[in-house]
Amino acid sequence: MEKSKVLIIGGTGYIGKFIVEASAKCGHPTFALVREATIADPAKNNLIQTFKNSGVQILQGDLNDEKSLVEAVKQVDVVISAVGQMQLPDQANIIAAIKQAGNPIKRFLPSEFGSDVERARAVEPAKSVWSVKVGIRRAIEAQGIPYTYVCCNYFAGYSLPTLLQPGQFAPPPPKDKLVILGDGNAKAVFNDERDIAMYTMRAVDDPRTLNKTLYIKPSLNVYSVNELAALWEKKIGKKVDKVYVPEEQLLKQIAESPVPGNIILAINHSVLVNGDQTYFEIEPSFGVEASELYPDVKYTTVESYLDQFV
Repeated sequence: MEKSKVLIIGGTGYIGKFIVEASAKCGHPTFALVREATIADPAKNNLIQTFKNSGVQILQGDLNDEKSLVEAVKQVDVVISAVGQMQLPDQANIIAAIKQAGNPIKRFLPSEFGSDVERARAVEPAKSVWSVKVGIRRAIEAQGIPYTYVCCNYFAGYSLPTLLQPGQFAPPPPKDKLVILGDGNAKAVFNDERDIAMYTMRAVDDPRTLNKTLYIKPSLNVYSVNELAALWEKKIGKKVDKVYVPEEQLLKQIAESPVPGNIILAINHSVLVNGDQTYFEIEPSFGVEASELYPDVKYTTVESYLDQFV
């Protein structure tokens, strides 16, 4: 089957660059919409050159430039948005461009790449942030645009190098003391970004994912923080002191923390206290699970991911 032509918006961002790489690797004619300022940014030169070396066509344009957006959409079959949080509302412009372009778009994948925002029971301010994604979903459906929503749960690169330690942003995970939100028993899902990108690209031409949510929830990557701690202790050969933060204390921290720390804490409350990534069953009526659809994808397990930090 001929591979769909794919446009990626936000392709130089955190998850976007992995999606561009996977699209090219999978043999899709790949287009990346890149802002003029990004093209001129020396810090992005190597990344953009890597894209070009992979056969990716760089299109200069902007989410807020209607003409460039419409012209980009006219060239492709599938549109993937990987824009960041601040640009989530601007995806309404992508929806408008898809309708204006006139060519039949086979699939639109909006910027999701996290928990399922319609099944999460988040407190503020994460609740309001995620409501923007819900609004984009409703707008896509109202316009009759074919879609796939990708819920990849935690990015391994954000979570595992620190074992989710509040305020710690660089590896390795602590070897003396771990701070654990809640009782540590809620299950979460941790996926390598390259695996997320590969599963995403496998889904774009798959009729089984049409108008469905693709959950990336491979069984070997479902862990509670207590289980992560035990795995880490086994790898480093020593016990680690654990400090548990009760939910009441965590909610107080969320209320008193400035942006963006309060958003991060609220997201972690949703996942690590409420168990919002794993409490529900994936029903065929609304979703499919990636590792079951694509068993040939050799994904990185949590256990093997942690080996690099030992």
